[in-house]
Amino acid sequence: MIEQPVSLREATRVWTTVALNSFGGPAGQISVMHRILVDERKWISERRFLHALNYCMLLPGPEAQQLATYVGWLMHGYRGGLVAGGLFILPGFLSILTLSLLYTAFADTTWLLGMFVGLKAAVLAVVLQAIVKIGRRVLHNAVMVCLGVAAFVALYAYAIPFPVVVLAAGVLGLVGAGVRPDLFALIKGHGETGEQPAGESLRSGHAPSWRRAVVVAAVCLLLWLAPVVLLIGALGPNHVFAAEAVFFSKAATVTFGGAYAVLAYVAQQAVDVFGWLRPGEMLDGLGMAETTPGPLIQVVQFVGYMGAYRNPGSFDPWVSGVLGSILTTWVTFVPCFLWIFLGAPYVEAVQANRRLSGGLSAITAAVVGVVANLALWFGLQVLFSTTTLLDVAGGTWTIPELSSIQWVSTALFVGAALALVRFKAPMLPVLLVSAAAGAAATLLLPA
Repeated sequence: MIEQPVSLREATRVWTTVALNSFGGPAGQISVMHRILVDERKWISERRFLHALNYCMLLPGPEAQQLATYVGWLMHGYRGGLVAGGLFILPGFLSILTLSLLYTAFADTTWLLGMFVGLKAAVLAVVLQAIVKIGRRVLHNAVMVCLGVAAFVALYAYAIPFPVVVLAAGVLGLVGAGVRPDLFALIKGHGETGEQPAGESLRSGHAPSWRRAVVVAAVCLLLWLAPVVLLIGALGPNHVFAAEAVFFSKAATVTFGGAYAVLAYVAQQAVDVFGWLRPGEMLDGLGMAETTPGPLIQVVQFVGYMGAYRNPGSFDPWVSGVLGSILTTWVTFVPCFLWIFLGAPYVEAVQANRRLSGGLSAITAAVVGVVANLALWFGLQVLFSTTTLLDVAGGTWTIPELSSIQWVSTALFVGAALALVRFKAPMLPVLLVSAAAGAAATLLLPA
């Protein structure tokens, strides 16, 4: 049974809803998309959703935004991909631009930082809830559970690079699918019941084609790199706009594992090499990205804004900051559309390959451990002010010092978790109440 196709207009309204609810980092964002697109709308089967997610996990850049682009492409071709991926970025871009303007407009940001305290606590609750929900769907046997745990330990204790963890899981899945396909098979979803979800009836139908691949690559590379070349030629390589265009274009190709994987590199370059930020300001930008809708990698927008604001040249600082914000966002996200539009037809063509499906399924299980590692890192930053390093079995484990617990953040986190998990409260009201409570506590309680 094939349901009535979904119109692009209707899909646009739903993608807008997804974008406005895309809080909580990749785990929360993917969970929101799964709930709306798979569970509620039944526009795409769980098998196809996970197949697309597996591919996006392999790419540099924000996997949630690329997953939205992929599903949009699957339903309505290139127009659908542009709508879904573009709308996913827009709320976060506008939010961080607004907060960046406020950040430079007010010397005393106590109330704003207090709001971030509350939002971070609530977002931590959202992330943990999402990890549990996604883990229940993909960790469906002992092998998958072990893969998730192994990935977590490899990253958390031994600092093994994310691409190595993903590659190892993929190879294990490829081999395992040939020996025990029952243990490495993808989860069966709506598409396995004989019904064809409405969105899948509108698949773009773009079979792999070298001619189409060349055209897609040429157009996307022109849109991505032409502004970089023009800025270098017009302003010189040392101008802040040219430097940001080059630097963030490079960063866009190495952001495997999401924002946290590249955060240290961006912070070090922005503070020590370019002087765009002062020490500690990167965490302020990260707070903006973590507590607004959209990809966490949107933190680079704040870096671009501050760099251009402080080095305006012949421009007004406010105008320069806004232009730097736009430029940084452009060179960061245009490559995301390139990876999807270029690779998705090939990924769709091999989705029935059992061994490849086993490899991608193993990658999904490993990514649960990856996201859990990021959530733990986030929790240590939010709930404790001091941590210590402990050597165990050749690995380095970061352990919180209980005496440094942040009681306001902890109380807000517990409250948000109870509201979300126990009472099933909507996410946005929980975030807003937590933000208001954080701002009030920061202003009223003694430091």
